[in-house]
Amino acid sequence: MLKDFFGKRKKYASIPSEQAKTDVPEGLMQKCKGCHKIYYKKEMKKNVNVCPNCNYHHTLTAWERIDSLFDENSFQEWDKQLITSNPLDFPDYEEKMKKDREKTGLNEGVVTGEGTIEGHRVAFAVMDSTFRMGSMGSVVGEKIARAIENAKDESIPFIIFTASGGARMQEGVLSLMQMTKTSIAIKRFSEAGGLMVSVMTHPTTGGVSASFASLGDYNFAEPGALIGFAGRRIIEQTIREKLPDDFQTAEFQLKHGQLDKVVHRHQLKHVLSTLLQLHQKGGKSLESNS
Repeated sequence: MLKDFFGKRKKYASIPSEQAKTDVPEGLMQKCKGCHKIYYKKEMKKNVNVCPNCNYHHTLTAWERIDSLFDENSFQEWDKQLITSNPLDFPDYEEKMKKDREKTGLNEGVVTGEGTIEGHRVAFAVMDSTFRMGSMGSVVGEKIARAIENAKDESIPFIIFTASGGARMQEGVLSLMQMTKTSIAIKRFSEAGGLMVSVMTHPTTGGVSASFASLGDYNFAEPGALIGFAGRRIIEQTIREKLPDDFQTAEFQLKHGQLDKVVHRHQLKHVLSTLLQLHQKGGKSLESNS
C-alpha cells in the first residue's frame, strides 16, 4: 500500500565532481588497438607491450626494445653525438627535429651500439617510430652503416630492428642515398663472413623495406606488422584490383616467401640467442653449452 501511495522514485545518474576526475592519474590506462580492451599501462609494459587478451603487438620505443633483449647493463651506445642538419634548407625542419629530440630523448630515429644477448656479443640497431616516424634521413643511414662497419671490424653479428615510414622527405635525394650506403655496408659485411639478422616491426615501409630491412641472412617480423613499399591505396589504384585484407602484413609476407619466420615478441630473445649460439665461431653445438 505504502509503495503504491508514494510511487516509484526516479533514479538519477550521479556526475563525478571535478575533484573526483582529477583523482585518477592521467595516462594510467591504455586501450588495446586490437581488441579495444582497457588495461593498466603498467600491466601492458610488464607484458612487453603485447595485449594479454588478443596478442596485439603495440609499439616499443628504442630503449624499451633494448631493455627487453639485452643482458642487464651490457649495452653500449654508438654515435649518439650525430645530429641531423638541414642540408636542403627545408622550412621549419630544424624546429621539428628539436621538438622530436625533446619529446623522445633521442638525437635521431635510430639507436645503435653493442651488447650481449644471453652472453653473446652483438652489434645492434633499433629504429624508433616515435622520432619522425622512424623516417630514413642521412644520419639514420650513417649510424646504421657505421654500426655494420663496426660489426665487421669486431667480427660480431649484427641485428637490426626496423620501424619506419620510409624516406624522410625533408632531405630529398639525400635520404634515398641511404638505401645505397647501407646496402653496400651490408654487402661488405656479408663478404667478410658476418651474420645479419633483420627483424621488421610495425610499420616497415618505403625505402627501408626496399633496402637494409630485407637484406638479412635471416629476415624475421613481429606478428601483424605492416611491411611493404608503396601504400595499399596507391597499389590498388595502379593495378585496378582489390587487394586481400591481409596484404602487406607479416603473415602475408611469410606466406609468399618474403620472410623466414614471424616471431612472437615473448619468444624473440630465445630465437635470437639460439641463432647466435648456432653461428658462433668454433661450431659449438647447442648441447655443449647447455
